[in-house]
Amino acid sequence: MVSFKPNQRTLHTVTLINDKLYIIGGNSSTGMLNDFFYLDVSASFNTQNLSWVDLSSTNAIVPQHYGAASVKGGANNDTLFLYGGFTTELRSPLYTFDTQTNLWNIPTMAKNIPRKSFLTGIIDNNGKMYLWGRLKGALRGPNDMLIIDTINLSLSSKMGSLSDAPILRYNYGATLLPNNNIIYMGGFYVGNLTVFPLDTVHIYNTINNSWYSQITTGKVPSSRDGFSVILGLDGQSVIIFGAPNLTSEDTLYELNLSNFEWYIPKISNTSQIPKGRTYHKANIIGKYMVISFGFGYDQSESDILLLDISNKDEYVWSNTFEPPVIPVKSVQAKNFTGIIIGSSIGITLLSFGGLFILYKWNKKKQKQKNLASIPHILSDC
Repeated sequence: MVSFKPNQRTLHTVTLINDKLYIIGGNSSTGMLNDFFYLDVSASFNTQNLSWVDLSSTNAIVPQHYGAASVKGGANNDTLFLYGGFTTELRSPLYTFDTQTNLWNIPTMAKNIPRKSFLTGIIDNNGKMYLWGRLKGALRGPNDMLIIDTINLSLSSKMGSLSDAPILRYNYGATLLPNNNIIYMGGFYVGNLTVFPLDTVHIYNTINNSWYSQITTGKVPSSRDGFSVILGLDGQSVIIFGAPNLTSEDTLYELNLSNFEWYIPKISNTSQIPKGRTYHKANIIGKYMVISFGFGYDQSESDILLLDISNKDEYVWSNTFEPPVIPVKSVQAKNFTGIIIGSSIGITLLSFGGLFILYKWNKKKQKQKNLASIPHILSDC
């Protein structure tokens, strides 16, 4: 596994698992891809000098493709699930990659899953992968929600509700909210070649299996598809990146989830604002929104963009990545707590022991005093 320079690409998948950012597939100037590589995010790096690690030799079963979806899931939450996508080799619609053994596999349950393309995979807090979407092959597919249980490796018997579901679309933006709902916005509709506006967003409730729409206000972004959506660090907003006209002015927006008002976040270093990219991917790693590849930049720009969103009042575009600070392990905290508790108990026991000794000494002194006060006539008996 050596560092190499990957091709620029669009419509690829990017999956953060532990301290590695895994990337596979996509479309490039040379055609479809199935190369597989990762970026180690456990250490600092500069976007102008990226050390990619090639894992393509491990991939003997995933064909060249683009427009797939991926999530992190599985019993130990360390398995890459790759779903669907457009390919000329119609093999399995679902693949898994074990990050502990570096092995690809086709789950048995994959034979029961239909193939779709150009949608976004969302994993909830219970290990279920939600695939709402659209394109089945080159034709318009059903407007349903596939739900895959990544822990039990099964297709959920509870399909997503069609009642009040949004109009069929693809290449939309979506992300999981703190309340386990999924927000969807924008996208493209083949039927009349429509790019959807962002004055309305759509919410899917994973608990109640229901849809509802929400009107937005404020500085509403222009209609778009092929953009990315991430949840802000405070869980109170979502941030989108990517613009149809690839200009810096129409690239970055934030939606306040408390009142659904759009605004443009303040950027401190405006001279470093990059051009917009489309058909890229974005992940949250530590304090950064990490944007990977896409269309709309040349070789002078890095394949990776970093937006520091740790300061809500002022975001910063950065070339330097600093990994998240790893908190003290809970076992150490428990040991330290045990020391405190043990010490407290010891002090308490010593205190009780001291009081008991003092009590015995006082009692003995009182007894001697009482004996001294007894009349001596008793000694003659």
